[in-house]
Parts: sequence; C-alpha cells; structure tokens
Amino acid sequence: MLDLLVIGDANPDVLVHGAPDAPPFGQAETLVAGGALALGGSAAIAAHGAARLGLATAFAGLVGRDAAGDFVLDALRSAGVDVSRVARHATSPTALTVCLNRPGGDRAILTAPGCLAETGPEHVPGAADVPARHVHAASYFLQPRLARALPGLLRDRRASGATTSLDTNDDPSGRWDLAPGLAAACTFLLPNEAEALALSGRDTLSGALDALAADGCVPVVKRGRDGAVALADGETVHADALEADPVDTVGAGDGFDAGFLAGWLDRGDLVHALKLGAVCGALSTRAAGGTAAQPTLAEALAQMR
Repeated sequence: MLDLLVIGDANPDVLVHGAPDAPPFGQAETLVAGGALALGGSAAIAAHGAARLGLATAFAGLVGRDAAGDFVLDALRSAGVDVSRVARHATSPTALTVCLNRPGGDRAILTAPGCLAETGPEHVPGAADVPARHVHAASYFLQPRLARALPGLLRDRRASGATTSLDTNDDPSGRWDLAPGLAAACTFLLPNEAEALALSGRDTLSGALDALAADGCVPVVKRGRDGAVALADGETVHADALEADPVDTVGAGDGFDAGFLAGWLDRGDLVHALKLGAVCGALSTRAAGGTAAQPTLAEALAQMR
C-alpha cells in the first residue's frame, strides 16, 4: 500500500526574479535579476516533497503529450514519485505557469491551464486499484471537472480507511465556492490564511477556523512567518515558523503540505505534523522554485524544535 496518493495539477514553472511591476510592451526587452525552470503545480510540488521525505508516493493527473509534460514526469520520477497513473492528453497542452517574483516573497502568477480543465474523475484511480493511507488533492479551482467529482472521490477513500486532505489554492474567479459535502469529505483542509478567510467568508482567522471546522474537517492554516495553526475538537494548536531568509517562496505552502502529511502519517499527532510542515515549508524557500530545496526527513527533523 502507498503512503500517499496525490491528485491534481502538474506543470512547469517559469520563475522570473526582479521583473518590473509593469513590464514595458512595444517589443521592449527588459533584463531581470534571474530566472529558472522548475516543477510547478501545487499537487506535483507536494508529491515531490513527500517523496523526498520518504513517503511512498504516487501522482495522478493529466498532462499533455508535449515537452512540458515530459519535463513534469521526469521531475517527479527523479524524486521517486510513481507516475504510472498520470494520463497524457492527445491534443491539449500541459499547463504552464509564469511567476513574476518580488523581493520579500510577493509574486504575480500567470497560468495557462491547458489540459487542467479536462482533468476529471476518470483520471483518479480507485482504492481497489491504488490503495493508499492518505489521499491529497490540490488546485481545486483550476480543475472544474475534477472539482465536481471530488466530494465523492474523497468520501470513497474515507470509506476505504484512508485519511484525506485538500489544498484549494487560489480561486481566479474570486467566488471561492466549494462543492457541497467537500469539506466534510476532507480530514484536513490546508489553506493559507488569505484563502481561509475567503473560503469561510469571515474577516478574522479565529472566525475562519470556526467556520471551516463546522463544515466537518480539521482546518490547518498556513501563515508564513507566523507559522501555522489548526483547530481540532474545539482546541487550537499552533506551530512556530522556522527562521529563514527566503530566496524564493514559490511552493512553500506545498512543501508545508508535504511535511504536514508526512508528520501525520508517521505519528497521527497534530502538533508534530504542524511542526514538521512549518519546517519543510521554510526550508523549501532556500532556492528558486518549489522543489530544489525541499528537505529530506533527516534534514527537516534536525531543524525541529
């Protein structure tokens, strides 16, 4: 049995550092401080991080039959992720993201969704085909066909004895509507603080935690330099952030997800999971891109307090 099945998005990230706030058009060429090509997609980055931490991990999703799809699969395989359940679309391209990064961690994200919109339940193996202790989904709002089926898919996994989680990521439409029953099908909901406020419709973190927990999940909220917080059985649990001087914060939340899930699957202890998630998220910011600096389990444990 696998430790972890991750379902969702995978794409190359083109990372641009030092871009002006408004790049000049008119065919003007602007020199920037740096650039990199890296594995992107919240689900793919989390799967890569989990495999680095030693979890037996598989990824299920959809990429195109193109060079971008080859890049994604090679990057996942290099970390030890099983990609045998990744489908390749005959005509639609692999998604592609360009991140324009500012000093301090803020960024603009430009995504061409490609075949993500066509990802559906047929691309997700059932428990009988690919048993796993935990199933994690990500980038809910970029995959509308998969989103509609996700409550049922996760309920089926819960019924088979697995735990489940969802990192919705940003909603480009700004509506932040989850399918009925989705939160209840999740053992854990893993937003950052801004996403938690938007999903809950509340204007305070405590209010967001209460509202999301009332939907039947354990909300685990990532807060960057302020660490992470969760609400379970009416009790609020905190973990401090690891001090870091980030090179690039792309994928830090997905690195947190990988660490949190590794901690949970190891001990079933929420405090331990939060601490390991916070450390893994911070360590992932040591290099450009979401995967280049993801830690091994030994590296992460050495930094835990």
